[in-house]
Amino acid sequence: MSKILYLICFAVLFFSGCAHVVSPELKEKSDQEITFADLQLNPEAHEGEIVVLGGVIVQTMTTEDGSLIEIYQTRTDARGRPVDLDISRGRFLVFSPEMLDPEIFRQGRRVTVAAMVEGERMGRIGEADYLYPYLTALEIHLWEERKWRYEPYPYRDPWHPRLSPYRHSPFHRDPWWW
Repeated sequence: MSKILYLICFAVLFFSGCAHVVSPELKEKSDQEITFADLQLNPEAHEGEIVVLGGVIVQTMTTEDGSLIEIYQTRTDARGRPVDLDISRGRFLVFSPEMLDPEIFRQGRRVTVAAMVEGERMGRIGEADYLYPYLTALEIHLWEERKWRYEPYPYRDPWHPRLSPYRHSPFHRDPWWW
């Protein structure tokens, strides 16, 4: 009996870590057949349908009614996380009735949205006109920023902060910052 219980606990923990970030109800309602290329070619043909897209925020603008996020599309992994950030098929606009802080939803942040297709909107990228697919957000998942940090290996250096016996002294200065 205990082996079965351990197996069930392991399965629950394993599969819960691999779940998609969009709620199962919306994921089920969304049309998995629609690709971003189809959506970009003819957004009005998919009006009223729910799609799940991922990408990187270009800018967030606040309006009286809510917020408008411009996103460049990227491929997503099994959890919905945007990957291959240097490859995009284009941009799209997502309207959220909530007021989203542009400092939190800032340029360069990864985002996954479940949204309803509303049609298209004309906009500009630089000096060129651009036809954006226009969506209304149902769920927005803002991915945590990854902070890469390089720490040199101490190589048993007695003055390295982690190895120095004086590292807890108030007079000790870190030799890496001199």
